[in-house]
Amino acid sequence: MDTDTPLSTLYQEIDWLQTVIHHAIGIYLQQAVNYKDWREIPVPDYTEVDTPYAITIRDWELNMYQRLALALSLVPHVRPEVLDIFFGKNKLYDRGFTEFGGIIDKHHSGFLPTGQTLVFIATVTDKEARIKIMQALQGDSILYKEQVLTLEKTESFMPTYNGVLNLDDRWLHYFITGEKPKIAHSSTFPATQLHTHLDWDDLVLNDVVMDQVLEINAWLEHGDTLMNDWGLYKKIKPGYRSLFYGPPGTGKTLTVSLLGKVSGREVYRVDLSMIVSKYIGETEKNLSKIFDIAQYQDWILFFDEADALFGKRTEANSSNDRHANQQTSYLLQRIEDFPGVVILASNLKANMDDAFTRRFQSMICFSIPSPEERYILWQQAFSGTCKLHPEIDLRKIADDYELAGGAIINILRFCALAAIKRKDTVVTSQELLAGLRREFKKENKTIARL
Repeated sequence: MDTDTPLSTLYQEIDWLQTVIHHAIGIYLQQAVNYKDWREIPVPDYTEVDTPYAITIRDWELNMYQRLALALSLVPHVRPEVLDIFFGKNKLYDRGFTEFGGIIDKHHSGFLPTGQTLVFIATVTDKEARIKIMQALQGDSILYKEQVLTLEKTESFMPTYNGVLNLDDRWLHYFITGEKPKIAHSSTFPATQLHTHLDWDDLVLNDVVMDQVLEINAWLEHGDTLMNDWGLYKKIKPGYRSLFYGPPGTGKTLTVSLLGKVSGREVYRVDLSMIVSKYIGETEKNLSKIFDIAQYQDWILFFDEADALFGKRTEANSSNDRHANQQTSYLLQRIEDFPGVVILASNLKANMDDAFTRRFQSMICFSIPSPEERYILWQQAFSGTCKLHPEIDLRKIADDYELAGGAIINILRFCALAAIKRKDTVVTSQELLAGLRREFKKENKTIARL
């Protein structure tokens, strides 16, 4: 097999693991072995190998315990027969060895390694190695933060390390193919990726706001140079934090999406409905999952309607108040220490806790567009197949009706549907008026005829 293919690297790593396993069982059963300790067994050297698995090990500088855990989680997917040795029976009790851990599932004829399996292999000659294994699976381990490995939960009465050692499907796919699927929205990753078909030229903002947005773009482009080459890491906190505030539909989400698009970064909007919990400590835990994963990615994190998480602290008159204030302090610390770009959005700046706003690099007010900006937005909205009747005075509409860009797009959608039902592409003044009335009715306002 070619030594530079993704699978060849995996097979080489599993060959090393197989030697380690046979050594551990040999030591345990007091058989003759070639090494005193499994850590003396040479690990494969991937210095000159550029397969996904090799690159991951090099870039993350994984230690032997982390590599052992990763390889063991990989085996059932690639070479499950390597683990058949654990089916050996204890002659004294005529049953399997409890210390080997592992489970057998009705849907899988092979041996599925558990945390106990990993502990057995690593500690057969050094009981203190258990600490290293624990560190490899939790806490600050990059395997844990990147959600490469998980130790599946067990029933409350079961030992924790009886949980199956599970390799994430995304990472397995990456190690085999070199393509890493996007992270799916789930309870372990409560965020969704933002996309936009629009381009930077479609963004309509006044000059003051645009200059502030361009400052964020400059950080995205040159932040690494400033922090490392210019040595600013000695003087300032890593990352960039900004607050976007203003009425709905004024371009906050679109701006974040376009910042990601022009900088080649992925933007993830955090799902606050899955983050905020009434139970003490759960909100912090949920948010920690987001930051732990994003810590090693070049992402932009976007917290829409951020008031729910980052609202003002209150007087600590009750245990709930104290918990809420502790939660706010925790969020503040995580955001301040995050090395990437975090953007919060709120309808009102006054809703945000002062401790957050003091630590933002910028606070950008997205106001209702001016008449000239509204005119451009109207032109852009009806520049495609769906067009306004020539008799409609677009300039007068832009002057008379104070609307945000999001509302104008809502009117476009309404008018386009009305026109297509008539098998036409031209919007009449009556249809435009009906669309305008629908938008103003949302705010309990009425309008006259055009």
